Amino acid sequence: QVQFVESGGGLVQAGGSLRLSCAASGNTLRIYPIGWYRQAPGKQRELVARISRAGTTSYTDSVKGRFTISRDNAKTMVLLQMNSLKPEDTAVYYCNRDPTPLDWGQGTQVTVSS
Repeated sequence: QVQFVESGGGLVQAGGSLRLSCAASGNTLRIYPIGWYRQAPGKQRELVARISRAGTTSYTDSVKGRFTISRDNAKTMVLLQMNSLKPEDTAVYYCNRDPTPLDWGQGTQVTVSS
């Protein structure tokens, strides 16, 4: 059973930055494309950034130019650098396989104050 562990969230003022980290059991982060997802209160979970096995990245329009997804060199972590944060980025952030997510982790809360 794959386990994802997200960390790095917190409370930040609008315009600030956070870096989220994703770890997973086994070789999950080496062998699958990985996405960062978020779920705001009362809204559906959405995919915000994705990195393929080869390192190709893609982003949803609302975060383009502000968020950067990457893997560490050892491919044991997937990172999400979030800059110029906005109140509408407030959500619980999760990492998981994309497509076809596996079991979800606990996520990490990101709160952006105006």
